[in-house]
Amino acid sequence: MIAVSTARATEVLRKAASAEVAVIGDVMLDRYFWGQVSRVSPEAPVPVVDVDEETFHLGGAANVAANLLSLDVRPLLCGVIGDDSSGRMLAQIARESGLSDDGLLVAPNRPTTVKTRVIGNNQQIVRLDRETREDVDAGTSDRLLELLRSRPSLAGIILEDYDKGVLSTAVIQRVIGFAQERGIPVLVDPKYRNFWSYQGAWLVKPNRKEAEEALGRSLRSVDEIRQAGSELLARLQAANVLITLGSAGMMLVEHDGQVSTVPTVARHVADVSGAGDTAIATLAAVVAGGANVREAAALANVAAGVVVAEPGIVTITTERLLQAIAEGDATTSQDSDDANA
Repeated sequence: MIAVSTARATEVLRKAASAEVAVIGDVMLDRYFWGQVSRVSPEAPVPVVDVDEETFHLGGAANVAANLLSLDVRPLLCGVIGDDSSGRMLAQIARESGLSDDGLLVAPNRPTTVKTRVIGNNQQIVRLDRETREDVDAGTSDRLLELLRSRPSLAGIILEDYDKGVLSTAVIQRVIGFAQERGIPVLVDPKYRNFWSYQGAWLVKPNRKEAEEALGRSLRSVDEIRQAGSELLARLQAANVLITLGSAGMMLVEHDGQVSTVPTVARHVADVSGAGDTAIATLAAVVAGGANVREAAALANVAAGVVVAEPGIVTITTERLLQAIAEGDATTSQDSDDANA
């Protein structure tokens, strides 16, 4: 089990506050209808939601950037939006949130990705997606790389793949090549289609399902997951692989063969939406602040446990993360006291 003290976490987050981290990937607009359910429709056996509120939020790679910002890291958000009302709204929300929209490239032939969720009685009832999954064109790829080259002091790069076409094989390989030349760690949230294109990344973070799809087999036991992590590490030529396991926590496999487990810290799960975004943002932030990969995994696990306790997609903040770590420190201390009684 990996643990990080409140003092160490405070030190790492303080150092991260001056860092700039790029987020490249599929940006989305998250739309929510919030309401109450008290009856079933006479037209079909489905609940009727009396809508009280409609809200819009940053999603996908944009949510990762928002998490970085709330951890006091300077994000460079690089993604593609359509020339439509949803794209303009996404850019506006980004600006209002404190994010620069300079890296939001407009592609007139693509719609902005929009995910619409209907929430009744604080439970998600249905999700509607509007999107395209075609790869971006070569011109857009060039513009994304130009954005990276314009930032000489990047402390990290996150590749946030939702399989919507921004992270094509060409873009992935060019970004990782650029990062290797400059010694910048690349952290990856992969999807199946381009899974094996992330050769040479510093850390690849698949969830259990993504790892199973990539390897073509079920991963149930601890030994199976450990073996899978080692195989992914070798085949991807990555420095580290972190497999997230939902309620079972995480498993970290390092380049030297060291394997560590990170038990979940979530006490209540209201909504898992956005937990992966929070985890990868926290990983990149604390690595930029000097944390080693084990410390980063532990802190990311705590951060994910915080955000899943609330409905909807929320971001982690420095204060909430440190509070959760302090509560864990207190619990560990109390357990030790009890053991010595």
